[in-house]
Amino acid sequence: MEAMTMQEHKQKTARSYKLILLFGMLSMFMMFAGLTSAYLVSASRKDWVHNMVIPPVFTISTVMIVLGSITFHLAKKSIQKDNRKRTTFFLLTTLILGIGFVICQFEGFDYLFKKNLFPVGGVGSINVAFLYVLVYLHMAHLFGGIISLLIVIYNHFKQKYNSTQTTGIELGAMFWHFLDFLWVYLFLFLYFVK
Repeated sequence: MEAMTMQEHKQKTARSYKLILLFGMLSMFMMFAGLTSAYLVSASRKDWVHNMVIPPVFTISTVMIVLGSITFHLAKKSIQKDNRKRTTFFLLTTLILGIGFVICQFEGFDYLFKKNLFPVGGVGSINVAFLYVLVYLHMAHLFGGIISLLIVIYNHFKQKYNSTQTTGIELGAMFWHFLDFLWVYLFLFLYFVK
């Protein structure tokens, strides 16, 4: 009877953590929805650059974060089967893809600088400023995602996860999938709304 009570307690705790994370992700999405709405409203301004091209490397970063979401999911599935070796592989692959995503983002900013697209100053424009704000805010959240991934990896190496205890990996995967969804939303929005 006591083992059942302990298992129920673990399940309730996991549900509580997931609910808190869900509320946090919802508030983050609302912030980005507000910024993209402001972007649309600002399209009539005189300093709007109508021929702005999204850096091509952002496409590569999009592929990387989607692949990272898949590998994080595979890590979760692997630990649920107590396959520690595959879990390690998929977690480390997710980390490499996340770092690659950040590198691609900075290369994208380098591309914008070379095209003389600046967020402020005499040659600055509002949509370029929005682009910088949206991407930097997403990267700030991604840094949080990378930190949580590092904690998951650390806990995995400390053998805190197994087929009966997966809450940490599940929470990390939820947040990573959210960051993936958020970036795909931003990428498509910026690509199609000129």
